[in-house]
Amino acid sequence: MALKVLIVDDEALARSRLRALLAECTEPRTDVVGEASNAVQAMEQIQRTQCDLVMLDIHMPGVDGIALANTLREMARPPAVIFVTAYAEHAVHAFELEAIDYLTKPVRRERLQQALQKAQRLLTASEGNGDGGLPESLIIQERGRSERVALTDVIYLKAELKYITVRTADKEHIYDGALSDLEQRYAHLFVRVHRNALVSRRAVRAVEKHNDPVEGEGWMVRLDGVEERLAVSRQQLAAVREALMS
Repeated sequence: MALKVLIVDDEALARSRLRALLAECTEPRTDVVGEASNAVQAMEQIQRTQCDLVMLDIHMPGVDGIALANTLREMARPPAVIFVTAYAEHAVHAFELEAIDYLTKPVRRERLQQALQKAQRLLTASEGNGDGGLPESLIIQERGRSERVALTDVIYLKAELKYITVRTADKEHIYDGALSDLEQRYAHLFVRVHRNALVSRRAVRAVEKHNDPVEGEGWMVRLDGVEERLAVSRQQLAAVREALMS
């Protein structure tokens, strides 16, 4: 099913270009249900027309895009938001408002396609939550850009020196944080397998014995979505087996 999209930008040329780019994206397909040149028009259309996703400019006359996004959050079932702007400095603030993505102009079709696919995944997951809210996620900041990664997409979290590797089925991210903090906040989603690693409870596929020529007999966990196996410490073996059974 196509994503129903509202384009909000005070420049007619920018709206036209974005509409053309959306038409070129086929996975997922989109249906542009309307355009608005300011926040007042946008709210009127959102209240009148079913809308899954708002492609939102930030710098607009009157109420800007950040303020509009903040207002949308107060709705019972708000549409998802992807910011599209010429200004990169608002990215962190945008993600604090639970924006799905943040695209800088001129927008490339490939980058827009990625953002739409992420929107589709998150919207599908939010339907499963039952409350219409976005699923829990991490904000990854790397190489000059910020990205929202849904925790339901994460297969494991592994401490590497000062950072944490966040592994999904198709990508690795670097996250600046403490593994112990993530374990405490998301114990319902992840189980510790070793002092340096947490794995998704839903991704645990098997727990197997292995023989290491140096360390001797031990245990490894197999995970859905990745080929690599992670070591399981003896202290965590019972917890990992429980995650497998549940």
